[in-house]
Amino acid sequence: MSRRRTPIRRKIAVATWRPSRDGRIYARMEVDASAALAYLERVRAESGERVTITHVVGAALGRAIREVPEVRARVVLGRLVELDTCDVGFAVDIEQGSDLAPVKVLDVDRLSPLEVARAVDAGAGRLRAHEDLAHRRSSGIVRLAPSWLMRPALSFASLVAGGLGRSALGQPGFPLGTAFVSNVGSLGLDEAFLAPLPFARTPVYLAVGAIQRKPVVVEDEVAVRPVVVLVATADHRIVDGAHAGQLAGIVRELVLHPERMD
Repeated sequence: MSRRRTPIRRKIAVATWRPSRDGRIYARMEVDASAALAYLERVRAESGERVTITHVVGAALGRAIREVPEVRARVVLGRLVELDTCDVGFAVDIEQGSDLAPVKVLDVDRLSPLEVARAVDAGAGRLRAHEDLAHRRSSGIVRLAPSWLMRPALSFASLVAGGLGRSALGQPGFPLGTAFVSNVGSLGLDEAFLAPLPFARTPVYLAVGAIQRKPVVVEDEVAVRPVVVLVATADHRIVDGAHAGQLAGIVRELVLHPERMD
């Protein structure tokens, strides 16, 4: 962790808002997915592995949070604590649609979409085979804990795991990473606004919607292209509109030119 001088506006924001109650910022954008789909077809043919738009978007988001360091932070005991890593969590299906679990990929800003796909696939394999020790521990605790104990237990996990980055109640430190990505398009949704998980204290959530063919303007002409909708939910105590604009610009540019991430 590192620390820099906190702006007055941000100190007021941290003291005013609490996670999951208020202070969220939302953003939505449509991106032409033509280049990304062509890139994915080539990478799949060359590697023989299942690389998807989620891995392209995740790799782009990792680079975006590297370039906008202000969003790599947690609010801990009323203060902003900055993080040095660009880890990204990915939602994976582990029970044929009835349950989801996160796979955190470290240093996504240094990985190609293919390397992200391999890391996510390996993590999903461990979860589905019940070989992920952290998930087994946390699931066991949740199953056994009485309902009245869950709220204080999650508050404790929020401070220790989500805030301080230390293992607590089976959860690893910073369980969802610095940002979290979920492909809601695979669930049949065109788009969705993700609800943040308070105890994880993750500042940015990004939903990848279904790819649909839509009319777009290309060089002053209307053309029908595959378009993906990306929707972000962010903690406004950490992410300002200016930061959101920078993140969106970087992600858009890399989705339009995914070969730059190889």
